[in-house]
Amino acid sequence: MSSTSNQSAVYARIRKNPRFAELVSKRQGFATLLSVIVLTIFYGFFMVVAFNPNLIGQRLSEGSYVTVGIAAELFMFIFFWVLTAVYVKRANGEFDAITEEVVRDAAKGVK
Repeated sequence: MSSTSNQSAVYARIRKNPRFAELVSKRQGFATLLSVIVLTIFYGFFMVVAFNPNLIGQRLSEGSYVTVGIAAELFMFIFFWVLTAVYVKRANGEFDAITEEVVRDAAKGVK
């Protein structure tokens, strides 16, 4: 058997594995959830800028140079980094473990 047909057989076994379907579903659902969170916060901020710019320009306290807009942007910057870290942790843990299991199962019996 050639190398190409071995690869095709492994890929076919991967696609038929129910754990592969589970992996795709979990990963897609998690990525969609994180995307919705990011887009909601990001576009929510711009909606406030567009429709209530005075709020963004308000100072956090009397005499402060920090405005609500600066604090919101700092929060978003940090929060998006945290979400990225959460995704990487889950991808390197749960998703990689399932991937290794699926590939190991698919490689069995193919020589």
